[in-house]
Amino acid sequence: MKRKMFHTQEHQKKELETPIMCLREDAWLGEAFYFWYDEEDAHRWGHSSKKRTGSYEVYEADIDCKDVLDTVFNEEHYIFWLKQIEKVAKKIIKSTGEKPTLKEINDYFKERATWDEVSGIMFQDLSNNHTFLLVKPIKYRTKTRPFVYKKRIQLAVYNLEIVENFVLLTTENC
Repeated sequence: MKRKMFHTQEHQKKELETPIMCLREDAWLGEAFYFWYDEEDAHRWGHSSKKRTGSYEVYEADIDCKDVLDTVFNEEHYIFWLKQIEKVAKKIIKSTGEKPTLKEINDYFKERATWDEVSGIMFQDLSNNHTFLLVKPIKYRTKTRPFVYKKRIQLAVYNLEIVENFVLLTTENC
């Protein structure tokens, strides 16, 4: 199954022909080419995290998700992923006496995982920025809490061969 997804980068002097790999140590799923499921999230990321040049670019691509571990929409994949993270975390805790960092988990998978057939991982997190939600927050006892009904979904691509038709969609100011 192919999905149209979105890659955000700071404005470049020359239009990209391929996505740029994220090498940040705090990247959710390690070194990968990151794509957003929703174009709105790609723009929010551009506005909040791609400010250095004063503008950002959003690219779109068709992603072949056949060999993607889909922890968002596939329950079996989600349960597998959850078990893998907890198994690795417990190993690290046993050997160090401390909870592992995100980088330690990612490094462990990069060095030791044996699922070569996985070309990427689809995952979600919950944004702390709730201004885009269209439903008013609810009052619960003494706190106001947002009704976070919308998933913020990304795909970490490890095999660039699953990315097709990578083209510049738009350039925007931050």
